[in-house]
Amino acid sequence: MSIKKISALIESIDINDSSCTKCNVALIQNLHKSGFDVKVYHYTRKNIRLDNIPCYGIKEKKINLNYIFSRFQRVLYRNLKINFNPLIEKIFGFSFAFFNDVNSLKKTLKLIKNDKPDLIITLSKGASFRPHTAMLSYPELYPIWMANIHDPYPFHYNPRPYNWVEPGYKKKELNFKKISESARFSSFPSKLLKEWMGSYFPNFLTTGIIIPHQNSDYKINDVALPDYFDETKFNLLHAGNLMPQRPPKGLIEGYKLFLANNDDAKNHSKLIMLGSATYHTEMLKEYQKNIPQIYIYNGTVAFELVYKLQKNVSVNIILESKSEISPFLPGKFPHCVEANKPIISLAPYYSEVKRLLGEKYAYWSEIDDTEKIANIIENLYQIWKFNRGKLALNREDLIQYISDDYLKNEINKL
Repeated sequence: MSIKKISALIESIDINDSSCTKCNVALIQNLHKSGFDVKVYHYTRKNIRLDNIPCYGIKEKKINLNYIFSRFQRVLYRNLKINFNPLIEKIFGFSFAFFNDVNSLKKTLKLIKNDKPDLIITLSKGASFRPHTAMLSYPELYPIWMANIHDPYPFHYNPRPYNWVEPGYKKKELNFKKISESARFSSFPSKLLKEWMGSYFPNFLTTGIIIPHQNSDYKINDVALPDYFDETKFNLLHAGNLMPQRPPKGLIEGYKLFLANNDDAKNHSKLIMLGSATYHTEMLKEYQKNIPQIYIYNGTVAFELVYKLQKNVSVNIILESKSEISPFLPGKFPHCVEANKPIISLAPYYSEVKRLLGEKYAYWSEIDDTEKIANIIENLYQIWKFNRGKLALNREDLIQYISDDYLKNEINKL
């Protein structure tokens, strides 16, 4: 199978709407950079373009019962706080909005089919997998279909503490089973995720390849660094949403202990935390009030600013959950690798980030091991104090792993 023309069916190309979209757009851009003829069909419902890549916006179908019922349900919820979605999903497996979006995507697949690509990649965001479901209506396209699986799904197949049982879970499970058995190829951002999903849907173990989240060329020259950032200090950055399953208490307590053990660091270091943290608001307010060396922004920060900060801080932090395993590859991983700063990995022993950094990597800890976290920060601080030139990740193997050359090689293997 020789692949030259690739069509990507994707939910969104707005990189500010989710980390998943950032990863998907970087993948598309690197496919183009690798020499493939790429066309993008997207459901962003905004006029967004990607440089030198043909992009076609998909219009939402509005003259049908699914659209009418979905809008009626939204009005009820907005005005009366009545939510029928759990009941609807329990009966049908998915919401009326989901079915309308899938039908909107199906129409575009006719255009893609007529263009005769060598490969169709379906890319989703969050937990919807709408493009994948749309593809199920075109069996004639299964031989050239690659289904990209970015996270475990359905939710009851997530590792703890992310797992929960959704309404209509059995229908969601059957839908995903059909996806696993229909797509000729599947791709996963991590080895552990492929193995995890393959334990529930065995066909993924046969069809799956590993395409890690990619890095891309982002234009950040005109982005000004914020006032809260002092480049003369030892800056540690955690950028990303703090979901309920990602409590930052261990990290902050570790930093607090580091300050207690290194009095001089109180004037020369800063812990910066950016991203929505709704479930930890009160705790973070208390820490910020009592520890002046911590800056916390509880909200959304533009990706371009975060990316520039990652390149300019002393250390980047990747915080995951307290669990037995973390098969996810965080979307920020390639950006942190490319920034060439040490990464503090706070994750379970069995995690994809830890696997990639290596068994002997010095800056890994469980998320609640306060003393170890404090020791890691202190070791990095001592390097920063006496030889800042050595404060670098220096992992050419990981740079290669997230590169367009690696991506091209994996696609050509098909």
